Amino acid sequence: MANMTHDWNPSQYMKFAGHRLRPALDLLARIDADKPAIVYDLGCGPGNVTGLLADRWPDAAVTGIDASADMLAKAKAEHPDITWIEADLGHWSPEVPGDVIYSNAALHWLSDHRAVFPGLMEHLSPGGVLAVQMPHNHAEPSHTAIREAAGPVLGKLEPVMRETPVAAPEVYYDILEPVTGELDIWETVYTQVLEGDNAVAEWTKGSVLKPLLDVLDEDERGAFFDTYSGLMQKAYPVRADGKTLFPFRRLFIVARP
Repeated sequence: MANMTHDWNPSQYMKFAGHRLRPALDLLARIDADKPAIVYDLGCGPGNVTGLLADRWPDAAVTGIDASADMLAKAKAEHPDITWIEADLGHWSPEVPGDVIYSNAALHWLSDHRAVFPGLMEHLSPGGVLAVQMPHNHAEPSHTAIREAAGPVLGKLEPVMRETPVAAPEVYYDILEPVTGELDIWETVYTQVLEGDNAVAEWTKGSVLKPLLDVLDEDERGAFFDTYSGLMQKAYPVRADGKTLFPFRRLFIVARP
């Protein structure tokens, strides 16, 4: 998949807003930029993180870019003073280079990272910063069980399945080292404490499962999600206190030209 054209559901995505926000804040804290004039948020979603960028740099021209009209509608309603652009990130190119290009949990939806990341570096102003966070949980049951749950609809799902969209940290080092002067890459595993029934399946329903559910008809969708939910409840059992622990690995990159 070369773009992010799925019409995302803001309410489903924001069910676990606190957990989804933490890595965004961790990434923001690692950006050393005092007074950027131009800030882009790629894959801004409902705009909650874009608002934090605007709060940190109140004198900057902040723009949120996303392919989902529903997400952008929520973003515009919450933050009318920020500029919002509906665009496919795979073909996005700014009119003015950015002093900060920020992307939280979005670039894993793009293919060909060997072209994507150097291309983003070219969109930075001199001394600018590229800051990226991507989910890297694809080797864990939350993601590997998708194929097991597919059963008779595997043929429908395979064209939109992306089983290894994020590479190992050393791959991004090799991609970015030739075009950067400063490069910081790290991973963090967040042990997320989730509440509610079927918590892990509800989490992935708002992210990795969304494109898969979209290609199924109603009966297929229900059967697939029920099977997947059962696998998640076995892999991530509810604890005695009613909570579910969901370890989730994320990859971070902060780079300067």
